[in-house]
Amino acid sequence: MAGPSVRLNGCKRPAGGDAEGPRAGGKRSRTGRREAKEKSSRLSAALLGEDCEISQEQLYELLQYAALGKRHNAAQPSWCHIYHQSRLAGVVVIVLHEMSQLHFYKFYLQFKHLRKVFRHRFTLLPSSANFLASLCGEGASLKPQGTVQALISTGVECTPKSSGLQCDPIIRRYGKEKRGLTSYTLTSEELKKNDYPMRDSPGCKGYMYTECDLQRTDSSPLFGLDCEMCLTARGNEVTRVSLVDAQGQCLLNELVKPESVIVNYCTRYSGITRKMLLPVKTRLPDIQTRLKKILPHDAVLVGHSLNADLRALQMIHPSVIDTSLLFARNEGRRFKLKFLAKAVLGKEIQCEQRLGHDPAEDARAALELAQFFIEKGPAKVAELNLEMLLAAERRTEVSLSKSVMQPQQCGVQKQLNDPPHLSKPCFLACLQEMGQKPLLLGRQEPDSSGLCQSDLSTSNKQILQRALEDVPLSTFSIIQFSLDPEFVASHLLAGFFEKVRNKLTDMLTIYAGPFEEDFCLKSVKKEFGRCGPIQSLTVVTETYQPYVCIQYDMLEAAQLAVESLNGAEVAGSCIKVQRPVTAATLDCDVLIKELELDIENEGVIYVAGIKKSLTETDLQEEFSPLKDLETLFLPKDLQSGKHRTCCFLKFQKSQSAADALEAINGWATKGSTLRSRHALASGHLWRWIWQMNHSSEKQGGNSLSEKMAPLSDSEQDVKKKVKKLDQHIKKLYRSLQNNTLCVVLFPGMNSIHGSQSGLGLMGIKDDGGGSAC
Repeated sequence: MAGPSVRLNGCKRPAGGDAEGPRAGGKRSRTGRREAKEKSSRLSAALLGEDCEISQEQLYELLQYAALGKRHNAAQPSWCHIYHQSRLAGVVVIVLHEMSQLHFYKFYLQFKHLRKVFRHRFTLLPSSANFLASLCGEGASLKPQGTVQALISTGVECTPKSSGLQCDPIIRRYGKEKRGLTSYTLTSEELKKNDYPMRDSPGCKGYMYTECDLQRTDSSPLFGLDCEMCLTARGNEVTRVSLVDAQGQCLLNELVKPESVIVNYCTRYSGITRKMLLPVKTRLPDIQTRLKKILPHDAVLVGHSLNADLRALQMIHPSVIDTSLLFARNEGRRFKLKFLAKAVLGKEIQCEQRLGHDPAEDARAALELAQFFIEKGPAKVAELNLEMLLAAERRTEVSLSKSVMQPQQCGVQKQLNDPPHLSKPCFLACLQEMGQKPLLLGRQEPDSSGLCQSDLSTSNKQILQRALEDVPLSTFSIIQFSLDPEFVASHLLAGFFEKVRNKLTDMLTIYAGPFEEDFCLKSVKKEFGRCGPIQSLTVVTETYQPYVCIQYDMLEAAQLAVESLNGAEVAGSCIKVQRPVTAATLDCDVLIKELELDIENEGVIYVAGIKKSLTETDLQEEFSPLKDLETLFLPKDLQSGKHRTCCFLKFQKSQSAADALEAINGWATKGSTLRSRHALASGHLWRWIWQMNHSSEKQGGNSLSEKMAPLSDSEQDVKKKVKKLDQHIKKLYRSLQNNTLCVVLFPGMNSIHGSQSGLGLMGIKDDGGGSAC
């Protein structure tokens, strides 16, 4: 699994196979109530530690099995277990477009329904723009007539075939006459609209300016630029940079080591591995300096969605040609670079046999596309009928995928030597062959470019109303809700990230004191260290008597310190323990209580005071007498790989967790005294907090001296929108039949808006209105 990993210890997998059918259920029945429950579908998922990070392929496994089951040769997903799949009433997937894990925790209190219903949660690796297509298979964007319904009003496209060149979007934008390259460079308004880094733009403070300020002419030199990125705690960071000149000669092709902790190498796309970066010494400032030195003062940079590359490079360049915008399409959609290279240049790039993209190849392809456009002119480009070529390519892919389907398997079982895109389209195709009607509702529809067609006149309320009518008629449904574009703008997301990180830092920080002038700092560190791993400890001397500022790595540790040491005698002084009073911590008590009562933390307790010399086996043996213990999770430092002085214990029953909590507090093991409390951030959340916490450390951030700025009007609007979304999901969820698998997805982002991990919530609706487990 990609990214830094933590270890799941002692996880008990569900015993037995997929016990479908009345007989299997009857064997387990002991009372009438138990028998009725066994006949319902159940979902089991031990999502702790690294098992909380789920890829899109693993998500696809789940949906495929839920929709088709063993009878159609679909295999149980590798990371969770669905009991009695054949009794599922249906599958409903709710996608919150362009929202991420960041949104869930920024507006944690507003997502009241989601928190109370879904006990199974996981981190979803960040998605590219074609999330819907990858969710159901790349061929799912083709809507089989009379089968996949879509609430999308895209209008009538005017194509060369139907209405002549005059209606082609390229002709409408540039006219028919050939022009020089300066006619195709983006204007200041276009740079701003397409999220290019600019001077005085939000989030661009500290960016390096290339100082290429000479007047551009049609003879100015062109340079192709492309970067590959990995995902770090700060977002997308550069790992490889390629620059080519107008003759296609590679001037720069360099690996770069990010400053922040790498969360995901994105090897499938970037081709970058941990082994490749280990010996690398080059850092981003080195690359910035070299690029600035190489580029002449009238240079024009060419790239495909070049804004993402320049933001990752943290550089500002005034003159660019963006081939994703140059080859214009209707309604803001964009062609993929791979498709354009093949259709226009006759070149195959980004081959599936190769691991990851070659940035030099991509930079060269973008440069040649721009040169072709300039040399041939808009009319010749329009005559290529790119839309028709794309449609033909899609039809060929679907036909090819159907030709390799084995009828007796309904095309579900993957051929070992087939590339992934050949098997994925079979998912919906098999449902259709079975006479079922998949349903897709939303503002966006996936297309082969990986972007979505949008109809902003379609509101979330309209989508909800249509879903309430049509979901009962379908066994497999995807419902997509969206925030308006202004609410997912990159500057707003950057503000959210900073505020969440500052809030977490304040919640992880406590002040203890006052102490005597000659107090023993070592004894203070030892006492507070018993509550959990300490990230930093500093003495505050600005006060009349000294205080100690302690920042923990885990929310439970900070809360345990407040609860157990406030008013205690430490280092010879009776001290007060408190969090810093900032706008971020005014609702801290409310948040702590909500986290503690969160359904995800039901039956999970946090244990501190564990000696580093204890092994996993020692702990399993130590806690084995505890009743109904299901999972022991021993967190590791994501940098050093060493385990921490704490662990999480998950119990099958809440009462067993409460009993264990009472028994463990004060429990002496191997010479150390244990402290325990209910979990606040189990599973995926503690890992995310660690990454944000250490991201703040890397950047030298110190939220203790910062005051949380009041919410702007736009942020207040987002807050209201998010609360409304939660109500929409609540209404839709309540309308579902019992025994329906419901999955809610925050896809995350790996796009021009930056990169954020996604979040998934799932459960099977039962009579109690919650998820079964």
